[in-house]
Formats: sequence, structure tokens, C-alpha cells
Amino acid sequence: MEDSARRIRRRLPGCDNHGMRIADMTLDDEALAKEVLAVQHAAYAVEAEIIGDDRIPALHETLDEMCAEPLTWLGAFDGDRLVGAVAWSETEDEVDIDRLVVDPGAHRRGIGRALVEELTSRAGGRRITVSTGRANTPARTLYERLGFGGAEDAEVIPGLWITRYARPAEG
Repeated sequence: MEDSARRIRRRLPGCDNHGMRIADMTLDDEALAKEVLAVQHAAYAVEAEIIGDDRIPALHETLDEMCAEPLTWLGAFDGDRLVGAVAWSETEDEVDIDRLVVDPGAHRRGIGRALVEELTSRAGGRRITVSTGRANTPARTLYERLGFGGAEDAEVIPGLWITRYARPAEG
């Protein structure tokens, strides 16, 4: 796992002596990829319960499907255990957060916030976009507190609503 999570970027708030760290990840390591998928499924199961709809595509994604996505990944680790991850795609002008997942057993510890803040620091002032379930109040609150605005609702599948946010480019 150390090869897949090489670069420690920052410690997370509220950490014990072992410390949590944010690190770059690749999904080339099958064991790490399986860990990411398990956290992703657990996190999206919580969102499905919150929004009352389990048709979230990432909730049903297979290991092969997840690994085939052309995304850049950061993981949050508590010791050797993955407790959260963020994945994104990017262009010269914009960064799109594709998924932000936190292990339900690690909620309310600032992990999601730390991952988005780290990604924001890497965005180099570019516009950042993200979508979440319209009824997912915890996620919406997080993004709004981190400066995302311009909320726009969209029905992506009949009856499944998301809210799209953007954090404007700096400068």
C-alpha cells in the first residue's frame, strides 16, 4: 500500500498519535482498489438512505468499472486503513469532483472537508464543480461551507434529483 499512497499531503484534524494522512492513490493495487470500492459502496449506501433512492450509479459500480474510470484519486488513511477518498477529472479550466466518499464509521471527523480542501489547493485557482443528491443535506452543507454555490437541481434519472454546485475560479 505504501507505493500506492506515496505522498503524504497533510494531517487531518482530530487525529490520534498514529495520525491520519491524505495521500495520492492509484487503483493499480488490487487490494487498495477493493478497499476503495468497499468504502464507496458503504458511503453511497448512506446517501441512498438519506435521499430515499438507491439508484446512485456509484453504489452499484463493480471493481472493474471503478478502476476503468479516468480519475485522479486521493485517499484519507487512519494508519493503514482507508477512511475516505476523493476522485476527480480535470481540464485546463475546471476540476470536477466525481466522487467524495467517507467510511460511515469515520463520519463527523473532518475527513470529507480535508479531502475537498486538499483538492482545492491542487486545483490551482480553477473552477471546481461537484454534484450530490438533492436531499443529501450533510453533503450540501459541506460544499456550501467550503464556498461552493450556484446550486442547480437536475433530474438525472426519472425521480432521481441531484444538486450541482460550482466553486468559482480564483483570480
